Amino acid sequence: MKSQRLLALVGAATLVVTLSACAGDDTSDSAGAGSGDGEIIFGLDEDSTGPGASYAVIAGKTIRFAVDEINAAGGIDGQQIRIVVGNDESDPTKTPTVLRKLVDEGAQVMLLDTGSGAVLQGKSVLKQAGIPAIAPTAVTTSVAEAPDNEFTYMLANGVDQFADAYCGAMETKGYESIAVLSDASPAIDNINKLIIPILEDCVEVVAEESAPVDAADLTAQAARIKQADPDAILVSSLGGNFEVLAHNTLHQQIPGVLRFSLASIGNQPDSWGRTNKGALADVVYMGALDMENKKTQELEKKLKKANGDDYRLTAYDAQAYDSVYLLKAAIEAAGGADDPIAVRDALNEISDFEASFGQPGFTLSFTPDKHMGADGLCGLVLSGFDENNQPTGAWADYQVTCESQ
Repeated sequence: MKSQRLLALVGAATLVVTLSACAGDDTSDSAGAGSGDGEIIFGLDEDSTGPGASYAVIAGKTIRFAVDEINAAGGIDGQQIRIVVGNDESDPTKTPTVLRKLVDEGAQVMLLDTGSGAVLQGKSVLKQAGIPAIAPTAVTTSVAEAPDNEFTYMLANGVDQFADAYCGAMETKGYESIAVLSDASPAIDNINKLIIPILEDCVEVVAEESAPVDAADLTAQAARIKQADPDAILVSSLGGNFEVLAHNTLHQQIPGVLRFSLASIGNQPDSWGRTNKGALADVVYMGALDMENKKTQELEKKLKKANGDDYRLTAYDAQAYDSVYLLKAAIEAAGGADDPIAVRDALNEISDFEASFGQPGFTLSFTPDKHMGADGLCGLVLSGFDENNQPTGAWADYQVTCESQ
């Protein structure tokens, strides 16, 4: 099985719409940048109001932090960065118009801080415009793959590798069946198209249930899952209110059954306090942070200094931060941002970039044929929670290791 090849045991995500509809948050912000001819313009498609806001707002804040940091240190070769912002609300029908508007506003590179389904609809626009773009939080592998991927990049391991990790964990536990509870967003639909077929290779998928992102009751879905009697449950969600509701409901109706989650719940600290006591104790999520990683430690210190000592570092922060610095490195190597082809080619030459997430030694590299930055599987960390809904770090029963690449 794929999991046996990739994993080792350790102790056990085009319709034209009106401008007001597609870019409700299309304001520009300077992020400390100067004005005039000596500036570099970053386009930021940030879902600040749609289903992806639960993670995009976190990443967007750290994107601005990284830009401020670079500008305070003199910019990129003496040029300050200015950010222009659009909001597609993770709606694939809005993404092309938002990206075209950012291009019209002068964006020389892009950060796609939105749902993977929306990013997929933006790839052809970026190819046509010739604008290099990184999707910091994308986990749908097809974001980095043909067609139309010449100018689009992602950082983290893809959800197909998530599924391999889940399979490895279930084999270790002796599980033979799983149920899936999903939100009905375009991003999760794309993710499930990758994850579920891989799960079917290792266990029986005995139930697939879904509900709208804004659902207020998941009792019926949970009851059908309970009737299917799975060994484990995958909650496939963008996070936020849906995932809180899912775990509260499943914990109440099907206590003691192990639940896998995507990277969402573990990287949204605001959600932990909204779950019922103990509701996350049976949850294992796909994390990407290992505090033994010195780059992770450095970023945590910076963000705590900027946001307060109680700030909880997330993988969204780390991936957003690294995305800005990857663009900086490419622009410097290209001799500026005026030639987007040169910037794209410089991105394709980046190798062994030390990541602020993943296990110690985890790196990011791009080539003309490799637009997913992750070098191997060391960017994956299966993590858990305690009875107080606080993360406990790496899950002891099963772990992906660097040696399993």
